[in-house]
Amino acid sequence: MTSSTTIRRLFVVLGDQLDYDRFLPEDFDPSVDLFWMAEATEESTHVFSNKHRIVYFLSSMRHFRNHLRSMNLPIRYHELNNSETCVSLSDVLGKDILDLNPLQVSLIKPGDSRVETALRTVCKEAGTLLKIRPDLHFLCSEKQFQDHAANRKSLRLEFFYREMRKRHDVLMEKNAPTGGSWNYDKENRESFSRDGPPRTAPNYNTPPDKVTREVISLVEKRFSDHPGNLSLFNWPVTPKDAHSQLEKFLTDGLPLFGRFQDAMWENQKTLFHSLLGAPLNLRLLDPMKVIRQVEKAYEDGIAPLAAAEGFIRQVLGWREYVRGIYNLHMPNYEASNFLEAKNPLPKFFWTGETDMACMKNCLSQVLETGYGHHIQRLMVIGLYSLLRGVQPKETNDWFLASYVDAVDWVTTPNVIGMSQFADGGLMASKPYTATGAYINRMSNYCKGCQYNPKESVGPNACPFTTLYWSFLDRHRERLSNNHRMSMQLKNLQRIDDQKLTAIRKAANSLLHQSS
Repeated sequence: MTSSTTIRRLFVVLGDQLDYDRFLPEDFDPSVDLFWMAEATEESTHVFSNKHRIVYFLSSMRHFRNHLRSMNLPIRYHELNNSETCVSLSDVLGKDILDLNPLQVSLIKPGDSRVETALRTVCKEAGTLLKIRPDLHFLCSEKQFQDHAANRKSLRLEFFYREMRKRHDVLMEKNAPTGGSWNYDKENRESFSRDGPPRTAPNYNTPPDKVTREVISLVEKRFSDHPGNLSLFNWPVTPKDAHSQLEKFLTDGLPLFGRFQDAMWENQKTLFHSLLGAPLNLRLLDPMKVIRQVEKAYEDGIAPLAAAEGFIRQVLGWREYVRGIYNLHMPNYEASNFLEAKNPLPKFFWTGETDMACMKNCLSQVLETGYGHHIQRLMVIGLYSLLRGVQPKETNDWFLASYVDAVDWVTTPNVIGMSQFADGGLMASKPYTATGAYINRMSNYCKGCQYNPKESVGPNACPFTTLYWSFLDRHRERLSNNHRMSMQLKNLQRIDDQKLTAIRKAANSLLHQSS
Protein backbone atom coordinates (compact mmCIF):
# COMPACT_ATOMS: atom_id res chain seq x y z
CA MET A 1 0.00 0.00 0.00
CA THR A 2 1.49 3.32 -1.09
CA SER A 3 0.94 6.74 0.41
CA SER A 4 -1.12 7.70 -2.60
CA THR A 5 -3.49 4.75 -2.22
CA THR A 6 -7.08 5.64 -1.38
CA ILE A 7 -7.97 3.99 1.94
CA ARG A 8 -11.33 2.31 1.65
CA ARG A 9 -11.68 1.25 5.26
CA LEU A 10 -9.67 1.82 8.40
CA PHE A 11 -10.19 -1.17 10.69
CA VAL A 12 -9.70 -0.08 14.30
CA VAL A 13 -8.52 -2.80 16.70
CA LEU A 14 -8.75 -1.92 20.39
CA GLY A 15 -6.51 -3.33 23.11
CA ASP A 16 -9.10 -5.82 24.34
CA GLN A 17 -10.07 -7.01 20.84
CA LEU A 18 -7.03 -9.14 20.04
CA ASP A 19 -9.00 -12.00 18.53
CA TYR A 20 -6.53 -14.09 16.54
CA ASP A 21 -9.37 -16.27 15.18
CA ARG A 22 -11.82 -13.59 14.03
CA PHE A 23 -9.79 -10.45 13.37
CA LEU A 24 -9.86 -10.60 9.57
CA PRO A 25 -13.12 -9.47 7.90
CA GLU A 26 -14.14 -11.70 5.00
CA ASP A 27 -14.01 -8.83 2.52
CA PHE A 28 -10.70 -7.35 3.76
CA ASP A 29 -8.59 -6.18 0.81
CA PRO A 30 -4.98 -5.39 1.78
CA SER A 31 -4.58 -3.17 -1.24
CA VAL A 32 -7.19 -0.66 -0.02
CA ASP A 33 -7.95 -1.57 3.61
CA LEU A 34 -5.78 -0.86 6.64
CA PHE A 35 -5.67 -2.06 10.25
CA TRP A 36 -5.20 0.64 12.88
CA MET A 37 -4.02 0.37 16.49
CA ALA A 38 -2.68 2.87 18.99
CA GLU A 39 -1.15 2.85 22.45
CA ALA A 40 -2.65 5.88 24.13
CA THR A 41 -1.55 7.35 27.46
CA GLU A 42 -5.14 8.09 28.45
CA GLU A 43 -5.98 4.38 28.58
CA SER A 44 -3.52 4.03 31.46
CA THR A 45 -4.25 7.31 33.21
CA HIS A 46 -8.01 7.95 33.05
CA VAL A 47 -7.86 5.56 35.98
CA PHE A 48 -4.49 5.28 37.71
CA SER A 49 -3.64 1.87 36.26
CA ASN A 50 -1.44 -0.76 37.84
CA LYS A 51 1.82 -1.28 35.95
CA HIS A 52 0.93 -4.94 35.40
CA ARG A 53 -2.28 -3.93 33.66
CA ILE A 54 -0.46 -1.44 31.43
CA VAL A 55 2.23 -3.94 30.46
CA TYR A 56 -0.32 -6.67 29.85
CA PHE A 57 -2.32 -4.60 27.40
CA LEU A 58 0.64 -3.03 25.58
CA SER A 59 2.61 -6.25 25.23
CA SER A 60 -0.45 -8.20 24.05
CA MET A 61 -1.18 -5.46 21.52
CA ARG A 62 2.37 -5.52 20.16
CA HIS A 63 2.32 -9.29 19.81
CA PHE A 64 -0.96 -9.01 17.92
CA ARG A 65 0.55 -6.32 15.68
CA ASN A 66 3.51 -8.60 14.97
CA HIS A 67 1.08 -11.37 14.07
CA LEU A 68 -0.61 -9.14 11.49
CA ARG A 69 2.74 -8.15 10.05
CA SER A 70 3.80 -11.79 9.81
CA MET A 71 0.78 -12.30 7.57
CA ASN A 72 1.81 -9.29 5.43
CA LEU A 73 -1.32 -7.41 6.41
CA PRO A 74 -1.08 -3.59 6.40
CA ILE A 75 -1.31 -1.87 9.75
CA ARG A 76 -0.70 1.60 11.10
CA TYR A 77 0.43 1.18 14.68
CA HIS A 78 1.30 3.94 17.14
CA GLU A 79 3.73 3.05 19.92
CA LEU A 80 3.94 5.13 23.06
CA ASN A 81 7.70 5.20 22.95
CA ASN A 82 7.76 6.44 19.38
CA SER A 83 5.04 9.05 19.62
CA GLU A 84 4.79 11.50 22.46
CA THR A 85 1.54 12.69 20.94
CA CYS A 86 -0.41 9.51 21.74
CA VAL A 87 -2.51 11.23 24.38
CA SER A 88 -5.88 9.62 23.61
CA LEU A 89 -7.24 7.17 21.07
CA SER A 90 -9.56 9.82 19.66
CA ASP A 91 -6.72 12.34 19.25
CA VAL A 92 -4.53 9.91 17.33
CA LEU A 93 -7.41 8.56 15.26
CA GLY A 94 -8.54 12.08 14.39
CA LYS A 95 -5.07 12.96 13.06
CA ASP A 96 -4.90 9.76 11.01
CA ILE A 97 -8.34 10.36 9.53
CA LEU A 98 -7.09 13.73 8.29
CA ASP A 99 -3.90 12.14 6.99
CA LEU A 100 -5.37 9.03 5.37
CA ASN A 101 -8.86 10.28 4.50
CA PRO A 102 -10.48 6.83 4.67
CA LEU A 103 -13.93 6.35 3.19
CA GLN A 104 -14.98 4.48 6.31
CA VAL A 105 -13.78 3.67 9.84
CA SER A 106 -14.80 0.17 10.88
CA LEU A 107 -14.91 -0.80 14.56
CA ILE A 108 -16.04 -3.82 16.56
CA LYS A 109 -18.37 -2.55 19.28
CA PRO A 110 -16.13 -1.47 22.17
CA GLY A 111 -16.53 -2.93 25.64
CA ASP A 112 -16.05 0.55 27.09
CA SER A 113 -18.78 3.14 26.50
CA ARG A 114 -16.28 5.96 27.14
CA VAL A 115 -14.13 4.78 24.24
CA GLU A 116 -17.12 4.20 21.96
CA THR A 117 -18.43 7.73 22.62
CA ALA A 118 -15.01 9.27 21.95
CA LEU A 119 -14.48 7.40 18.67
CA ARG A 120 -18.01 8.12 17.48
CA THR A 121 -17.42 11.80 18.18
CA VAL A 122 -14.10 12.03 16.32
CA CYS A 123 -15.54 10.31 13.24
CA LYS A 124 -18.58 12.58 13.28
CA GLU A 125 -16.42 15.68 13.59
CA ALA A 126 -14.24 14.50 10.70
CA GLY A 127 -17.28 13.72 8.58
CA THR A 128 -16.13 10.10 8.18
CA LEU A 129 -18.58 7.22 8.03
CA LEU A 130 -18.28 4.96 11.08
CA LYS A 131 -19.45 1.35 10.99
CA ILE A 132 -19.89 -0.45 14.32
CA ARG A 133 -19.64 -4.20 13.76
CA PRO A 134 -21.21 -6.78 16.11
CA ASP A 135 -18.90 -8.47 18.59
CA LEU A 136 -18.68 -12.16 17.68
CA HIS A 137 -16.36 -13.06 20.55
CA PHE A 138 -19.20 -13.44 23.03
CA LEU A 139 -21.66 -16.33 23.31
CA CYS A 140 -24.79 -14.24 23.81
CA SER A 141 -25.55 -11.47 21.33
CA GLU A 142 -26.96 -8.13 22.41
CA LYS A 143 -30.27 -9.07 20.78
CA GLN A 144 -30.43 -12.39 22.61
CA PHE A 145 -29.82 -10.72 25.96
CA GLN A 146 -32.38 -8.03 25.20
CA ASP A 147 -34.91 -10.77 24.48
CA HIS A 148 -34.00 -12.46 27.76
CA ALA A 149 -34.38 -9.23 29.72
CA ALA A 150 -37.64 -8.14 28.08
CA ASN A 151 -40.58 -7.91 30.49
CA ARG A 152 -38.49 -9.01 33.47
CA LYS A 153 -38.69 -6.81 36.56
CA SER A 154 -35.31 -8.08 37.69
CA LEU A 155 -32.47 -10.05 36.16
CA ARG A 156 -30.98 -13.10 37.81
CA LEU A 157 -28.00 -15.09 36.74
CA GLU A 158 -29.55 -18.49 37.40
CA PHE A 159 -32.32 -18.13 34.80
CA PHE A 160 -29.96 -16.71 32.20
CA TYR A 161 -27.37 -19.39 32.89
CA ARG A 162 -29.88 -22.19 32.31
CA GLU A 163 -30.85 -20.64 28.99
CA MET A 164 -27.19 -20.51 27.96
CA ARG A 165 -26.57 -24.11 28.98
CA LYS A 166 -29.47 -25.24 26.81
CA ARG A 167 -28.61 -22.94 23.88
CA HIS A 168 -25.01 -24.15 23.66
CA ASP A 169 -25.60 -27.72 24.87
CA VAL A 170 -23.09 -27.49 27.68
CA LEU A 171 -23.16 -30.11 30.46
CA MET A 172 -26.52 -31.30 29.21
CA GLU A 173 -28.01 -34.76 28.76
CA LYS A 174 -30.91 -34.34 26.35
CA ASN A 175 -32.89 -31.54 27.99
CA ALA A 176 -31.64 -32.10 31.53
CA PRO A 177 -28.47 -30.85 33.25
CA THR A 178 -25.68 -33.36 33.65
CA GLY A 179 -25.83 -34.86 37.13
CA GLY A 180 -29.41 -33.70 37.69
CA SER A 181 -28.64 -30.23 39.07
CA TRP A 182 -28.05 -26.88 37.37
CA ASN A 183 -25.42 -25.76 39.84
CA TYR A 184 -23.30 -27.16 42.63
CA ASP A 185 -22.75 -24.06 44.74
CA LYS A 186 -23.15 -25.97 47.99
CA GLU A 187 -20.20 -28.21 47.07
CA ASN A 188 -18.05 -25.25 46.04
CA ARG A 189 -17.87 -23.27 49.26
CA GLU A 190 -15.35 -25.14 51.39
CA SER A 191 -12.71 -23.44 53.45
CA PHE A 192 -9.34 -24.94 54.21
CA SER A 193 -8.53 -26.88 57.34
CA ARG A 194 -6.19 -25.35 59.89
CA ASP A 195 -3.33 -26.83 57.86
CA GLY A 196 -4.21 -24.72 54.83
CA PRO A 197 -4.40 -25.76 51.16
CA PRO A 198 -4.15 -29.54 50.68
CA ARG A 199 -1.35 -29.17 48.11
CA THR A 200 0.75 -26.62 46.29
CA ALA A 201 -1.08 -24.32 43.91
CA PRO A 202 -0.37 -24.55 40.16
CA ASN A 203 2.63 -22.56 39.01
CA TYR A 204 1.63 -20.45 36.02
CA ASN A 205 4.90 -19.04 34.81
CA THR A 206 5.23 -17.25 31.48
CA PRO A 207 8.62 -15.52 31.47
CA PRO A 208 8.59 -12.19 29.61
CA ASP A 209 9.93 -12.40 26.07
CA LYS A 210 11.85 -9.66 24.27
CA VAL A 211 8.70 -7.71 23.34
CA THR A 212 7.36 -7.85 26.88
CA ARG A 213 10.72 -6.86 28.38
CA GLU A 214 10.79 -3.79 26.12
CA VAL A 215 7.29 -2.85 27.29
CA ILE A 216 8.27 -3.36 30.93
CA SER A 217 11.19 -0.97 30.45
CA LEU A 218 8.89 1.59 28.83
CA VAL A 219 6.28 1.35 31.60
CA GLU A 220 8.86 1.62 34.35
CA LYS A 221 10.00 4.91 32.81
CA ARG A 222 6.72 6.47 31.72
CA PHE A 223 4.51 5.27 34.56
CA SER A 224 7.06 5.11 37.35
CA ASP A 225 4.67 6.42 40.02
CA HIS A 226 2.00 3.81 39.32
CA PRO A 227 1.64 0.74 41.62
CA GLY A 228 2.95 -2.68 40.61
CA ASN A 229 6.13 -4.74 40.94
CA LEU A 230 7.03 -5.67 37.36
CA SER A 231 9.78 -8.06 38.41
CA LEU A 232 6.85 -10.41 39.09
CA PHE A 233 5.22 -10.02 35.65
CA ASN A 234 4.46 -13.44 34.12
CA TRP A 235 1.11 -13.07 32.34
CA PRO A 236 0.45 -14.86 29.02
CA VAL A 237 0.46 -12.30 26.19
CA THR A 238 -0.14 -14.64 23.23
CA PRO A 239 -2.73 -17.34 22.47
CA LYS A 240 0.00 -19.98 22.66
CA ASP A 241 0.98 -18.96 26.19
CA ALA A 242 -2.65 -18.60 27.25
CA HIS A 243 -3.44 -22.12 26.01
CA SER A 244 -0.45 -23.47 27.90
CA GLN A 245 -1.80 -21.88 31.06
CA LEU A 246 -5.24 -23.34 30.38
CA GLU A 247 -3.75 -26.84 30.01
CA LYS A 248 -1.88 -26.40 33.30
CA PHE A 249 -5.07 -25.30 35.02
CA LEU A 250 -7.08 -28.25 33.72
CA THR A 251 -4.73 -30.77 35.27
CA ASP A 252 -3.36 -28.96 38.32
CA GLY A 253 -6.03 -26.43 39.29
CA LEU A 254 -9.49 -27.49 38.15
CA PRO A 255 -9.75 -30.68 40.25
CA LEU A 256 -9.66 -28.59 43.44
CA PHE A 257 -10.98 -25.31 42.01
CA GLY A 258 -14.62 -26.01 42.80
CA ARG A 259 -14.27 -27.07 46.43
CA PHE A 260 -12.03 -24.15 47.36
CA GLN A 261 -13.01 -21.40 44.92
CA ASP A 262 -14.21 -19.18 47.79
CA ALA A 263 -11.33 -19.95 50.16
CA MET A 264 -8.49 -17.57 51.02
CA TRP A 265 -5.13 -18.11 52.68
CA GLU A 266 -2.45 -15.67 53.76
CA ASN A 267 0.33 -15.17 51.20
CA GLN A 268 -1.29 -17.64 48.79
CA LYS A 269 -2.00 -15.45 45.79
CA THR A 270 -3.59 -17.77 43.24
CA LEU A 271 -4.56 -21.01 45.02
CA PHE A 272 -6.48 -23.16 42.50
CA HIS A 273 -7.84 -20.37 40.34
CA SER A 274 -7.11 -20.28 36.62
CA LEU A 275 -6.01 -16.64 36.14
CA LEU A 276 -7.62 -16.91 32.70
CA GLY A 277 -9.84 -13.84 33.05
CA ALA A 278 -7.13 -11.62 31.57
CA PRO A 279 -6.44 -13.62 28.38
CA LEU A 280 -10.18 -14.20 27.96
CA ASN A 281 -10.92 -10.49 28.26
CA LEU A 282 -8.24 -9.58 25.72
CA ARG A 283 -9.48 -12.45 23.46
CA LEU A 284 -6.32 -14.48 23.54
CA LEU A 285 -8.63 -17.37 24.39
CA ASP A 286 -11.95 -18.31 22.84
CA PRO A 287 -14.56 -18.72 25.62
CA MET A 288 -16.38 -21.65 24.01
CA LYS A 289 -13.13 -23.53 23.40
CA VAL A 290 -12.28 -23.04 27.08
CA ILE A 291 -15.72 -24.28 28.12
CA ARG A 292 -15.43 -27.39 25.94
CA GLN A 293 -12.02 -28.24 27.37
CA VAL A 294 -13.33 -27.91 30.92
CA GLU A 295 -16.35 -30.03 30.00
CA LYS A 296 -14.03 -32.67 28.53
CA ALA A 297 -11.89 -32.62 31.70
CA TYR A 298 -15.00 -33.69 33.62
CA GLU A 299 -15.93 -36.33 31.02
CA ASP A 300 -12.39 -37.74 31.17
CA GLY A 301 -12.49 -37.99 34.95
CA ILE A 302 -9.82 -35.31 35.50
CA ALA A 303 -12.10 -33.04 37.53
CA PRO A 304 -15.34 -33.57 39.46
CA LEU A 305 -18.62 -32.28 38.07
CA ALA A 306 -18.95 -29.58 40.74
CA ALA A 307 -15.59 -28.08 39.77
CA ALA A 308 -16.32 -28.17 36.04
CA GLU A 309 -19.80 -26.73 36.47
CA GLY A 310 -18.56 -24.01 38.82
CA PHE A 311 -15.95 -22.86 36.34
CA ILE A 312 -18.27 -23.06 33.34
CA ARG A 313 -20.86 -20.98 35.21
CA GLN A 314 -18.30 -18.19 35.53
CA VAL A 315 -17.55 -18.16 31.78
CA LEU A 316 -20.83 -19.18 30.15
CA GLY A 317 -23.05 -17.64 32.81
CA TRP A 318 -21.55 -14.78 34.76
CA ARG A 319 -19.24 -13.37 32.08
CA GLU A 320 -22.00 -13.18 29.49
CA TYR A 321 -24.51 -11.98 32.07
CA VAL A 322 -22.52 -8.94 33.16
CA ARG A 323 -21.81 -7.99 29.56
CA GLY A 324 -25.53 -8.13 28.81
CA ILE A 325 -26.32 -5.84 31.73
CA TYR A 326 -23.56 -3.46 30.69
CA ASN A 327 -24.87 -3.12 27.15
CA LEU A 328 -28.43 -2.68 28.38
CA HIS A 329 -27.77 0.06 30.91
CA MET A 330 -24.60 2.00 30.05
CA PRO A 331 -23.57 4.77 30.03
CA ASN A 332 -25.81 5.74 32.96
CA TYR A 333 -25.24 2.56 34.93
CA GLU A 334 -21.87 3.57 36.37
CA ALA A 335 -23.47 6.60 38.06
CA SER A 336 -25.93 4.42 40.01
CA ASN A 337 -25.94 5.05 43.75
CA PHE A 338 -29.00 3.42 45.27
CA LEU A 339 -27.58 3.51 48.82
CA GLU A 340 -26.51 7.16 48.45
CA ALA A 341 -22.96 6.33 49.48
CA LYS A 342 -20.85 9.48 49.69
CA ASN A 343 -17.62 8.69 51.53
CA PRO A 344 -14.24 8.94 49.77
CA LEU A 345 -12.14 5.90 48.99
CA PRO A 346 -9.64 5.42 51.83
CA LYS A 347 -6.07 6.36 50.98
CA PHE A 348 -4.80 2.97 52.13
CA PHE A 349 -6.46 1.38 49.08
CA TRP A 350 -3.46 2.74 47.16
CA THR A 351 -0.82 1.77 49.72
CA GLY A 352 -2.08 -1.39 51.46
CA GLU A 353 -1.03 0.17 54.76
CA THR A 354 -3.74 -0.87 57.21
CA ASP A 355 -3.94 -2.82 60.46
CA MET A 356 -6.71 -5.05 59.10
CA ALA A 357 -4.89 -8.27 58.16
CA CYS A 358 -7.39 -9.31 55.50
CA MET A 359 -7.34 -5.94 53.76
CA LYS A 360 -3.58 -5.63 54.05
CA ASN A 361 -3.13 -9.08 52.48
CA CYS A 362 -5.60 -8.55 49.62
CA LEU A 363 -4.66 -4.94 48.87
CA SER A 364 -0.91 -5.55 48.98
CA GLN A 365 -1.32 -8.50 46.64
CA VAL A 366 -3.27 -6.62 43.99
CA LEU A 367 -1.12 -3.51 44.26
CA GLU A 368 1.99 -5.64 43.73
CA THR A 369 0.71 -8.11 41.10
CA GLY A 370 -2.56 -6.78 39.65
CA TYR A 371 -4.36 -9.96 40.72
CA GLY A 372 -6.89 -11.08 43.30
CA HIS A 373 -9.52 -13.78 43.00
CA HIS A 374 -13.27 -13.13 43.08
CA ILE A 375 -13.83 -13.60 46.82
CA GLN A 376 -10.93 -11.32 47.69
CA ARG A 377 -12.56 -8.76 45.42
CA LEU A 378 -16.18 -9.23 46.50
CA MET A 379 -16.05 -10.29 50.14
CA VAL A 380 -12.99 -8.44 51.38
CA ILE A 381 -12.15 -5.32 49.37
CA GLY A 382 -15.60 -4.77 47.87
CA LEU A 383 -17.33 -5.60 51.15
CA TYR A 384 -15.26 -3.09 53.07
CA SER A 385 -16.04 -0.37 50.53
CA LEU A 386 -19.76 -1.19 50.68
CA LEU A 387 -19.94 -1.21 54.47
CA ARG A 388 -17.93 1.99 54.70
CA GLY A 389 -20.29 3.76 52.29
CA VAL A 390 -17.69 4.68 49.66
CA GLN A 391 -19.01 6.49 46.61
CA PRO A 392 -19.55 3.63 44.11
CA LYS A 393 -17.83 5.27 41.15
CA GLU A 394 -14.69 5.79 43.24
CA THR A 395 -14.68 2.10 44.12
CA ASN A 396 -15.30 1.17 40.50
CA ASP A 397 -12.46 3.37 39.27
CA TRP A 398 -10.11 1.72 41.76
CA PHE A 399 -11.09 -1.75 40.52
CA LEU A 400 -10.66 -0.66 36.89
CA ALA A 401 -7.22 0.68 37.71
CA SER A 402 -5.98 -2.18 39.83
CA TYR A 403 -6.69 -5.51 38.15
CA VAL A 404 -4.93 -6.87 35.08
CA ASP A 405 -8.18 -8.30 33.71
CA ALA A 406 -10.15 -5.07 34.20
CA VAL A 407 -12.22 -4.03 31.19
CA ASP A 408 -15.15 -1.68 31.64
CA TRP A 409 -17.88 -4.06 30.43
CA VAL A 410 -17.01 -6.68 33.04
CA THR A 411 -15.70 -4.56 35.91
CA THR A 412 -18.42 -1.93 36.13
CA PRO A 413 -21.41 -4.29 36.53
CA ASN A 414 -19.45 -6.46 38.95
CA VAL A 415 -18.56 -3.49 41.14
CA ILE A 416 -21.58 -1.22 40.74
CA GLY A 417 -24.20 -3.96 40.77
CA MET A 418 -22.78 -7.03 42.51
CA SER A 419 -20.28 -5.59 44.98
CA GLN A 420 -21.74 -2.19 45.90
CA PHE A 421 -25.47 -2.85 45.28
CA ALA A 422 -25.56 0.61 43.75
CA ASP A 423 -28.13 -0.41 41.13
CA GLY A 424 -30.68 -1.23 43.84
CA GLY A 425 -31.01 -4.90 42.99
CA LEU A 426 -31.08 -4.94 39.21
CA MET A 427 -28.20 -7.37 39.07
CA ALA A 428 -28.05 -9.00 42.49
CA SER A 429 -30.98 -9.84 44.75
CA LYS A 430 -29.36 -8.47 47.93
CA PRO A 431 -26.33 -6.55 49.16
CA TYR A 432 -23.44 -8.92 49.79
CA THR A 433 -22.87 -8.04 53.42
CA ALA A 434 -21.19 -9.91 56.25
CA THR A 435 -19.33 -9.39 59.50
CA GLY A 436 -15.69 -10.29 59.95
CA ALA A 437 -16.93 -13.78 60.82
CA TYR A 438 -17.27 -14.63 57.12
CA ILE A 439 -13.65 -13.73 56.43
CA ASN A 440 -12.59 -15.69 59.52
CA ARG A 441 -14.49 -18.74 58.28
CA MET A 442 -13.07 -18.62 54.73
CA SER A 443 -9.45 -17.71 55.50
CA ASN A 444 -6.70 -17.57 58.08
CA TYR A 445 -6.38 -13.79 57.82
CA CYS A 446 -7.93 -13.20 61.25
CA LYS A 447 -5.50 -15.51 63.02
CA GLY A 448 -2.73 -12.96 63.11
CA CYS A 449 -4.89 -9.85 63.22
CA GLN A 450 -5.21 -7.49 66.15
CA TYR A 451 -8.98 -7.31 65.66
CA ASN A 452 -11.57 -9.85 66.81
CA PRO A 453 -14.26 -10.59 64.20
CA LYS A 454 -16.75 -11.39 66.99
CA GLU A 455 -16.52 -7.91 68.51
CA SER A 456 -18.27 -4.80 67.18
CA VAL A 457 -17.21 -2.26 69.82
CA GLY A 458 -14.10 -1.78 71.90
CA PRO A 459 -10.37 -1.61 71.14
CA ASN A 460 -10.29 -5.09 69.55
CA ALA A 461 -13.47 -4.70 67.51
CA CYS A 462 -13.19 -5.83 63.90
CA PRO A 463 -13.90 -2.89 61.54
CA PHE A 464 -15.88 -5.22 59.27
CA THR A 465 -18.16 -6.22 62.13
CA THR A 466 -18.61 -2.67 63.37
CA LEU A 467 -19.33 -1.33 59.91
CA TYR A 468 -21.66 -4.25 59.12
CA TRP A 469 -24.04 -3.36 61.94
CA SER A 470 -23.70 0.32 61.12
CA PHE A 471 -24.57 -0.44 57.47
CA LEU A 472 -27.73 -2.32 58.45
CA ASP A 473 -28.67 0.45 60.86
CA ARG A 474 -28.27 3.18 58.21
CA HIS A 475 -30.19 1.30 55.57
CA ARG A 476 -32.77 -0.66 57.58
CA GLU A 477 -35.71 1.25 56.09
CA ARG A 478 -34.31 1.14 52.56
CA LEU A 479 -33.76 -2.62 52.78
CA SER A 480 -36.87 -3.52 54.76
CA ASN A 481 -38.75 -4.71 51.67
CA ASN A 482 -35.96 -7.05 50.60
CA HIS A 483 -36.99 -10.49 51.85
CA ARG A 484 -33.42 -11.80 51.54
CA MET A 485 -32.35 -9.25 54.16
CA SER A 486 -35.07 -10.08 56.66
CA MET A 487 -32.94 -12.34 58.87
CA GLN A 488 -30.10 -9.83 59.04
CA LEU A 489 -32.49 -7.01 59.91
CA LYS A 490 -34.11 -9.16 62.60
CA ASN A 491 -30.68 -9.71 64.13
CA LEU A 492 -30.17 -5.94 64.09
CA GLN A 493 -33.40 -5.47 66.05
CA ARG A 494 -32.01 -7.68 68.82
CA ILE A 495 -29.22 -5.19 69.54
CA ASP A 496 -30.16 -2.91 72.45
CA ASP A 497 -30.12 0.86 72.05
CA GLN A 498 -27.04 1.36 74.21
CA LYS A 499 -24.90 -0.99 72.17
CA LEU A 500 -26.27 0.35 68.89
CA THR A 501 -25.29 3.85 69.96
CA ALA A 502 -21.80 2.56 70.72
CA ILE A 503 -21.63 0.90 67.29
CA ARG A 504 -22.65 4.13 65.57
CA LYS A 505 -19.96 6.02 67.48
CA ALA A 506 -17.33 3.38 66.67
CA ALA A 507 -18.28 3.36 62.98
CA ASN A 508 -18.02 7.13 62.79
CA SER A 509 -14.61 6.99 64.43
CA LEU A 510 -13.44 4.43 61.84
CA LEU A 511 -14.41 6.75 59.00
CA HIS A 512 -12.17 9.46 60.39
CA GLN A 513 -9.28 7.24 61.45
CA SER A 514 -8.73 5.40 58.18
CA SER A 515 -9.42 7.97 55.50
